[in-house]
Amino acid sequence: MSIREELEQLAGRMNARPDEIESLHAVYQFNIGELDPIQVVFDNASVEVLEDASETADCTLTLSEKNFRKLLENDLNSTMAFMTGSLKVDGKLGLALKLQEILKQFTA
Repeated sequence: MSIREELEQLAGRMNARPDEIESLHAVYQFNIGELDPIQVVFDNASVEVLEDASETADCTLTLSEKNFRKLLENDLNSTMAFMTGSLKVDGKLGLALKLQEILKQFTA
């Protein structure tokens, strides 16, 4: 399954339970390996996945495809990845931490 498909499935689970994400209003950009940037927009208790980088990102996460999959599976120690340089965060670090909390609630 592609990264895009995985994000779409995750967005579907989140949109089915909007109470869990209603307080989050942010644009996340994921720079994953050699792939084009993918943005995930949280607004009005819904999530949308964008293939282009048309929005201004509040938080940009740069990581390998392997680590991104681990992040989606709640199997990445993001603090250790950040400290070792495997995960780079640009923008609001607090939003990166918030994303990790949200992902824990929706991992398959």
